Formats: sequence, C-alpha cells, structure tokens
Amino acid sequence: MTDIAWEKSRQPAAPSRRINAERLKLYAGLVLIAAVLVFVIVNGTVNNARYFISISTLLEDPTYIGKTVRVSGAVVGSSIAYDAENLIIDFTVADFDESTTDLVSALHEAVVNPNSARIQVHVENMVKPDLLIDEAQAIMTGTLDADGTFYATEVLLKCPSRYEEAVPEQAVVSDEFNAAHP
Repeated sequence: MTDIAWEKSRQPAAPSRRINAERLKLYAGLVLIAAVLVFVIVNGTVNNARYFISISTLLEDPTYIGKTVRVSGAVVGSSIAYDAENLIIDFTVADFDESTTDLVSALHEAVVNPNSARIQVHVENMVKPDLLIDEAQAIMTGTLDADGTFYATEVLLKCPSRYEEAVPEQAVVSDEFNAAHP
C-alpha cells in the first residue's frame, strides 16, 4: 500500500492578489454608497430647510416659475370652486403676515384686505377637503405657471379657529358661588 502524506511548505503563503482586488472593490462600493447617502441627506435637508415661502416672495421672484415650491396663504372662501365629477378644485389664497402670534387674526386680515398679494390655485384629482373653508391656512406644494396660476400637487389645510381653546361653561365659576363658598 502506498501512503499518502502531505507536507506543509515552510514558505508562508503569498497573499492572493485576487482577494485584495475583491476587497478593494468592496471598499470602493461601500465608499460610493456612503457618498450617495450623504448627498441624499444633505440635498434633502437643504431643499426642505424652509418649509414654505410666502405668496409675495413667490410672485416677486420670477426664478420660482416652473419650479416645485411650497407656498402658504389664507384661503379666500368666496373663490372656492369644486368640480366633483372631475375632482378639480380652484380657489384663491391671500398672503398673510407669518410672523404674527395671532394666526386667526392674520388670516382674517389677509382675506379681507384687497391689497394683499393673491394667487389662483388649481388642484386636480383631489376630493374637496372639509377644512377647505374661508380663512383656513393652506400650505401647498406645486409649481407656479407663467400665467400666475399655482398648480398644486399637495394641499395641507389648517383651520386655527377650529382648534382654539375655549373655556367650558362648567369651568366658569360665578361670583355668587364664590361668595357662598369662601
């Protein structure tokens, strides 16, 4: 019978160039993925740094025409037109003072002030929201056309008067009760 024997070489095995090339490709791929992730995060942060712009800013700067932007305004209730069959909403929004702490008054002043900047808004494929009412705040994403119409793809509505804190009648204590129960 023959014996089969294996003898270990005394020279250390040379590292395989193939393994190093594969590692290099792996590291290059990981660096590329990390770079893409950083780009996406930075780009998203820069684009969304300001949640929305005012109507005045939108109308004053022609560079916004045709670009996707978010704009905020007060809904002019008398201008709301809804085509339920085709799911088309048209309405006007007025510019309001965003720096105020009293949003209800600011929205009201914008709607009744004939000198406030206004734009016509056109929305397609949307059921008319319940909050689309007079003096609601509308935050819209879309594009401004050269004719001055804002074509919205997304509409968010806030009705500040709906969320005002009201004092319940049970919490109001009369002077007679205070006199009887010192």
